[in-house]
Amino acid sequence: MDMDEGDSGETITRVTGMYRDWFLDYASYVILERAVPAIEDGFKPVQRRIMHSMKDLDDGRYNKVANIVGHTMQYHPHGDASIADAMVQIGQKDLLIDTQGNWGNILTGDRAAASRYIEARLSKFALDVVYNPKITDWQASYDGRKKEPINLPVMFPLLLAQGAEGIAVGLSTKVLPHNFIELIDASIKHLQGKRFTLVPDFPTGGIVDVTNYNDGIRGGKIRSRARMNQLDKSTLVITEIPFGTTTTSLIDSILKANDKGKIKVKKIEDNTAADVEILVHLPSGISPDKTIDALYAFTNCETSISPLGCVIEDNRPLFIGVSEMLRRSTDRTVELLKSELEIQLNELEEQWHFASLERIFIENRIYRDIEEEETWEGVISAIDKGLKPHVKHLKRKVTEEDIVRLTEIRIKRISKFDIDKAQQKIDALEDSIAQVKHHLEHLIEYSIDYFKRLKKDYAEGKERKSEIRVFDDIQKTKVVIRNTKLYVNREEGFVGTSMRREEYVTDCSDIDDIIVFTQDGRMVVTKVDSKTFVGKGIIHVAVFKKKDKRTTYNMIYKDGTRGATYVKRFNVTAVTRDKEYHLTQGNKGSKVLYFTANPNGEAEIVTILLRQSGSIKKLKWDLDFADLMVKGRGSKGNIVTKYPVKRIELKEKGLSTLKPRKIWFDDTVQRLNLDGRGELLGEFKSEDRLLIVKQNGVIKTAIPEVTMHFDDDMVVLEKWIPNKPLSAIYWEGEKELFYVKRFLIDNPDRDESVITDHPKSYLERIFTVHRPMAEVVFVKERGKDRKENLEVNLEEFISVKGITAMGNQLTKSKVLEINELDPLPYEEPEPIAPEEIEVVEEEAVTGNGADNSDSKTETSSGDNTPSDLDDDEGQTTLF
Repeated sequence: MDMDEGDSGETITRVTGMYRDWFLDYASYVILERAVPAIEDGFKPVQRRIMHSMKDLDDGRYNKVANIVGHTMQYHPHGDASIADAMVQIGQKDLLIDTQGNWGNILTGDRAAASRYIEARLSKFALDVVYNPKITDWQASYDGRKKEPINLPVMFPLLLAQGAEGIAVGLSTKVLPHNFIELIDASIKHLQGKRFTLVPDFPTGGIVDVTNYNDGIRGGKIRSRARMNQLDKSTLVITEIPFGTTTTSLIDSILKANDKGKIKVKKIEDNTAADVEILVHLPSGISPDKTIDALYAFTNCETSISPLGCVIEDNRPLFIGVSEMLRRSTDRTVELLKSELEIQLNELEEQWHFASLERIFIENRIYRDIEEEETWEGVISAIDKGLKPHVKHLKRKVTEEDIVRLTEIRIKRISKFDIDKAQQKIDALEDSIAQVKHHLEHLIEYSIDYFKRLKKDYAEGKERKSEIRVFDDIQKTKVVIRNTKLYVNREEGFVGTSMRREEYVTDCSDIDDIIVFTQDGRMVVTKVDSKTFVGKGIIHVAVFKKKDKRTTYNMIYKDGTRGATYVKRFNVTAVTRDKEYHLTQGNKGSKVLYFTANPNGEAEIVTILLRQSGSIKKLKWDLDFADLMVKGRGSKGNIVTKYPVKRIELKEKGLSTLKPRKIWFDDTVQRLNLDGRGELLGEFKSEDRLLIVKQNGVIKTAIPEVTMHFDDDMVVLEKWIPNKPLSAIYWEGEKELFYVKRFLIDNPDRDESVITDHPKSYLERIFTVHRPMAEVVFVKERGKDRKENLEVNLEEFISVKGITAMGNQLTKSKVLEINELDPLPYEEPEPIAPEEIEVVEEEAVTGNGADNSDSKTETSSGDNTPSDLDDDEGQTTLF
């Protein structure tokens, strides 16, 4: 430490030398001795000392954790609290420690009981793969009184199975846990020279997206979601939670989002015990599908986890991916197995050597040569001399230690010596030696068999818990609950949520953007706030949707004070927030004469009326926006007229000019999309619906939205054709017979069940084709010939009835299975030609609209545009 006198008289102290060294020493100690696991065995020092102490105490019975903690303190320089916490973490992973008592709950976050109340012992797996003192390197403990292992000879990728997390000084690690079975399979593939891929598997289950896992290297990311389903119309149930959360923290995040108005929740019930069960009750009128997305977007129901593969190798931090960790662990296992085999071979050869010496010593009565010897040296010399003619076949020289062992043979053993048994023992040892040598010569095959044995002995109950999926990104603005009202003062140019005395616009949320158009042809997108000035003369304000290609704006504007009048149609898909955009040509005095915002691309017809000026002959004409192309917001537009416009009137409201949307279903993510991923469901207009049938017999229809969720028990998902009957074969639990029914869905807004309420009733088959055929295979009864298979034309078997009807019995015989056959040919009815459609005056059909609804639907399906009728013929209705 140096001290200098500055110009101002202040003392400047330079911190160098021992301060810098001390900090580096401290940082190195924390990194190497506390926070980061070793790559050799996957243990942090405290974990290694716990496992060593448990082996010291192991007698097959449970030990109090407090006793184990006290024993570990002989090796660990820190207090009992750190040891107890580390031991609980190992025990909760349910791999190395066989626990007894309350060890806490990783699902609820409940802590373990005090260490004096809980017990533990080593698991069979730990005894099998963690310990072997013969191949363990030892070092002195921190006080020099004991010996502890430098690394335990773990013959399994334990670090990847358990995972590890730690924060040191300027360094951290986060190795995620992986599936036991998948690790063994990957080790086998590595030994076979094949490629493998590892992805995490979490003890809490849930659904994970590992697209950006990046092999666990820094910069990767995993998204983990809770598993939730719709229990009924107003209840969601969460059955698995994301890794790193607990039911308590999850519920707290839901309540917090509810308080902030992001979601609406009526009540939450936590029924978690051995398994997670959180019931989320929703208020009436709240969409369960939308709420599921909102829970993922605004709560801990979705978490993002960033892995960081950092380990200690040769007393240095090493950043590697999980694949390389597994390779190194597997290669180390091979080396450890080789060391075990070499030690075993050496021991077997020593046993064979002494067994052979013993046989020579007793069979040739060499023990009698020492009767005349009076000194110990003479005894050794006499035995050595007697052995020499018989030891040429031995694999090594006879040492003095060997001779001393021969002198320790008891007289009783010599008197009962059996030459045949001795030879059998030698032969068995030779077989064992040959087997061990074979294993050493085929070490890779032996190692593969070792991993296969581990899988056979310990894989039960260790199947994958986390389901792998690819997640769709959830746009928060689409799923947030709009709990705030937006107001506008058009003349003064203010918009906001606190202006309650002004004109109400729409419901919004505090994360929404709003789009504003003004009379002078300017547009701006800004964040929702309590009160914001956007410009005087507001003509339109709404919540802005990014990448919205369906909302089309129709506009007629005058360019400057003396310019021409232009018309344009445009979309607004992406803008810079708070930046003003000119929708006109930007000339001073420009003014919007007509403006509409059309959510489905509607194109209306307007009447243009000009002022009388000069010799203009045509002062009035119609303009159809459908004749214009939809372009970008910066387009100039088409000229309407060069003369002054008196006014513009709406003549006829527009119909959608957009094509029906093609919708696909991606089975990987269980979501609808408009991007061509998965199976094409069809082209959908705004009134078209999806038909959804579940395995439990519930049938419903729904207007397709990309935010919809679908359960795993869905058996039918297709475009719903209202006039096409559905056919179902189901088992009626009370009658214990199969029934057939054909029906139409009368109420598309209501969920209905096609089977009866009996608990044993179930849906066997559902047919959505026009003319379904089914094959019934009967059970072969004892003493009788098998009944021939029956082909059933369901269209002829039963007529179309209501969905609640029970239907007709299929058969009274015992059925083995029911198969779906190719349907009978069906031709779509030809559409009715326009000239064949009868035009009926309104007075003639007043009050009968409901009765003629089928006819109306059928004849209007070809063209949705109204007929051109003469004004003097009166109002008419087309059926």
